[in-house]
Amino acid sequence: MKLLRDLLVLASGILSALYLLNIGFGVAEFIPDNVPIFGNLDEAAATGLLINCLAYFGLNVGQLFRRKDEAAKPPPKTHDIDAS
Repeated sequence: MKLLRDLLVLASGILSALYLLNIGFGVAEFIPDNVPIFGNLDEAAATGLLINCLAYFGLNVGQLFRRKDEAAKPPPKTHDIDAS
């Protein structure tokens, strides 16, 4: 079950990275970029998905943008829920 979850997260990360690389040259877009206000929401969603996929595999990109004094603090306590 964990292998299937890992593969789904990996596939989601690869698809979002390919979408952000714009290999379709803007032909295949969910929301065209020239639509006011909503034009970049699909790229924002793909970026959020990619960041979460990277965090799933242990590469927490969010830590790169913390201040140095915040980095010294211990991370907040979380409750691990075993889904198996």
